[in-house]
Amino acid sequence: VQLQASGGGLVQAGGSLRLSCVVSGRTFRGYTMGWFRQAPGKERESVGAISETGHPTNYADSVKGRFTISRDNNKNTLYLQMNNLKPEDTATYYCAAAQNWRVRRYDYWGQGTLVTVSS
Repeated sequence: VQLQASGGGLVQAGGSLRLSCVVSGRTFRGYTMGWFRQAPGKERESVGAISETGHPTNYADSVKGRFTISRDNNKNTLYLQMNNLKPEDTATYYCAAAQNWRVRRYDYWGQGTLVTVSS
């Protein structure tokens, strides 16, 4: 399974970005998908996850109400819509794939895309 994340960039605080993650190699619709991020000098943290069918989803408290995870199983693509971005959202964002929603052990990872939010 190969995951390719894209869509990062530089944005001002309050702005929006949409990240994409294209999955190839296996059946995308069979995986629970997650987004993670790692800021400089900090540990990687979960942003949120989405089940194989698109529901349910969950989010870290720090992004609830601002970020939305979605997927298009026909396009083998995962999305992360980020609104009202804050400087503390600056990080490299990674997508990952897990075998199922209940266990959510992420076996496959993308290469990361950098998001920088200026104040």
